[in-house]
Amino acid sequence: MIQHKTFLFISGAEIAFILFIVIMVFGADKLPEIARGLGKGMRTLKDATNDIKHEITKSAEDTGIDTTIISDVKKELNSVKDDLGDFTGSVKRKF
Repeated sequence: MIQHKTFLFISGAEIAFILFIVIMVFGADKLPEIARGLGKGMRTLKDATNDIKHEITKSAEDTGIDTTIISDVKKELNSVKDDLGDFTGSVKRKF
């Protein structure tokens, strides 16, 4: 059987229809400007998130909280994720 991948539970036809509507509403000449604005907004959000993470880590280190446990937990989670990926890779179902 053929297995279709969907992005956010939206099929390819639905994405094409949404793009068609966006082009009809905003016009083809405005799309690059809209995409550029969305990209800048996403970059600003990512930078703000990284700044918040940095401030939290810095505050924790200044107050004497042990932050090494975070890296240990990340290593353990990645190890479990890799092991699970190896296991599920051999057991994939066909629909």
